[in-house]
Amino acid sequence: MDDVIIIGGSFAGLAAALNLGRARRKVTILDTGSPRNRYASNAHGLLGHDGKPPSEILADARQQLEPYDTVRFVQARALKLSGAQDDFTVETDDGERRKARRLLLSYGIADQFPPIPGFAESWGKSVIHCPYCHGYEYAGKSWGLVYSTPMSLHATLLYGDWTDQITLFTDGHDVPEIERGKLDKRGIKVVEGKVASIQHQDGQLSSVTTEDGRVTPLDALFAHPQIKPSSNLHEQLGLETVETPFGIALKVDEKHKTSVDGIFAAGDLASPMASLTIAAYTGAMAGINAQQSMLA
Repeated sequence: MDDVIIIGGSFAGLAAALNLGRARRKVTILDTGSPRNRYASNAHGLLGHDGKPPSEILADARQQLEPYDTVRFVQARALKLSGAQDDFTVETDDGERRKARRLLLSYGIADQFPPIPGFAESWGKSVIHCPYCHGYEYAGKSWGLVYSTPMSLHATLLYGDWTDQITLFTDGHDVPEIERGKLDKRGIKVVEGKVASIQHQDGQLSSVTTEDGRVTPLDALFAHPQIKPSSNLHEQLGLETVETPFGIALKVDEKHKTSVDGIFAAGDLASPMASLTIAAYTGAMAGINAQQSMLA
């Protein structure tokens, strides 16, 4: 029996495994090899790795786990969870049934791309979600933002640290007149109507077209599609969730413990803040707290 089975082997899961391995706990990491940031050619904001491809950072992390003989990495998809604290069972698509005292869920989320031609092809390249992750590379250039929630109005203020060329696409939403006045004072252009298509070359966009045929030249488009957990495993054991402006996240406490004893969660699955640094931090803390929960 493992001490901990970690489901999801990206930044949060590996950070948890590193701390558990250093505590000499027996750990199995289950991973499908499809991290959320696989669309991005470079990762930014992670100290010591700024500008590296995410796949390269993950490969380095896995190599650094090799000396820990209590940590095992298995490429398999978890299909079913059952049991309770100190006696969990994980069934996987390789036909195995694995047992563990604790579970740590870090299988991330899946972005729900809108059916806009060019959106998926440009995601992670020039259609992006985070100015801290990608804004520097587009500083001083023409930015667009697709309105998704009232938080989008705050984002236009935030983006001003990177560029003064910002266009807000209402995408069919109503923007109150008082907010329109604030946007006008900040020099934000507002384009009405739903986004119909994105023109791009190999993921590098050149313009956005709305349903009325208006074409707006752009260098980058910020968008925040709805998200959902990339698996329904949390539903199998009845874990509580919380609503965020962009979708569902698992409910965790200050120790990254879920609503079910013995199950911890980390990374994008448990936090609306999508960041490599935050994912690694929450993974490390979830691993440490899982280890401490097993102390006699």
